[in-house]
Amino acid sequence: MKPRITTHLWFDKEAREAAGLYTSLFKGSKVKNTTTLEGTPSGSVDIVTIDLAGQEFTLLSAGPLFKFTPAVSFLVACATKGEADETWNVLSKGGSTLMELGSYPHSERYGWLQDRYGLSWQIMFMGDRPIRQKITPVLMFVGDVCGKAESAITFYASVFHDSKVGDIMRYGVGQEPDREGTIKFARFALDGVEFAAMDSAGPHRFTFNEAISFMVHCETQKDIDDCWGKLSARPEAEQCGWLKDRFGLSWQVVPNLMDEMMKTKDKKKLARVTAAFLKMKKFDIKTLDRAFRGD
Repeated sequence: MKPRITTHLWFDKEAREAAGLYTSLFKGSKVKNTTTLEGTPSGSVDIVTIDLAGQEFTLLSAGPLFKFTPAVSFLVACATKGEADETWNVLSKGGSTLMELGSYPHSERYGWLQDRYGLSWQIMFMGDRPIRQKITPVLMFVGDVCGKAESAITFYASVFHDSKVGDIMRYGVGQEPDREGTIKFARFALDGVEFAAMDSAGPHRFTFNEAISFMVHCETQKDIDDCWGKLSARPEAEQCGWLKDRFGLSWQVVPNLMDEMMKTKDKKKLARVTAAFLKMKKFDIKTLDRAFRGD
C-alpha cells in the first residue's frame, strides 16, 4: 500500500544519476518509474520514482532553481558500525562533511554530511535501538522559525491522521545560543511515516525551501481540499499542487490518480495533463481526468 506521505527531491539535472546511486546503496531498493515531461517552465524535466529500503522518493530534474540545505536531512539508521562506515564512504564521495564520522554521546558511530548533490544525510549506528524506518526525514528549525519545532510537530499531528509524538529531548541551561526548553531532538509520526525535528539557534545561512518537499497523496477531491486548506499559509507560494505551510516547509498535495497518469507512455495524454496542471494552484481531479482522456 502506498504511504500517505512521501519525499520529493528537486535536482538541477541529476535525478536519474542520483536515483542510480541511492538505489545501489540501500538494499532492497529499485527504480519504480521514470517519466519525462515536456513543455514545462523548466523545459524538458525528468521525474524518477524510486523505492529506497521500502520508502518512496520522487526525484525531479527541473533546473537550478533550488538547492538542498541541511534544514531537511535524512537520518539513516544502521544496524552495525560497518554498515555506517560503508554508507558514509559511498555518500561522502564528492560531498562535504558537516560533522565528522566518529563516536558521540548519542551513538558510537555517527556523522553528518552533504553528498555530491548537496543533499544532507545523518548516518547513525543504532546499537540496541530498534530500526522501525530505515530513512527518517529530519526537520531543522532555524532563523525565524527557530524555537517553533514543538509547535510544528503539534500542528502536523493535528493535520494528519494516525499521528503520534514520541520522545522529546530538550535543550537545558547553558546550551546557548539554544534556548532552554526548545527541542534538541524529537521523533514523531504522521500517518505512520516517521519524522524527526530539532531547533537550532546557530548562525545558519539556510532554511527550508522547495528543493525538498513532502507529497501528500489523496484519493478524493475532498481530501485534497481539506489538506490544502489546513496546510497552505502563503498564497504566493501556491502553484502546480505545491504550497508552503506557516513554518516555510513545502508540501505537494496530489491526487493518487496522478500516479497512473505519470506512468502512461502516450505522449499526447501526458502533454494534455501537463498543460492542465501547469495552470493550477490546487489540483482539480476532474479537470486532470478530462485532460488525460482528451474530453
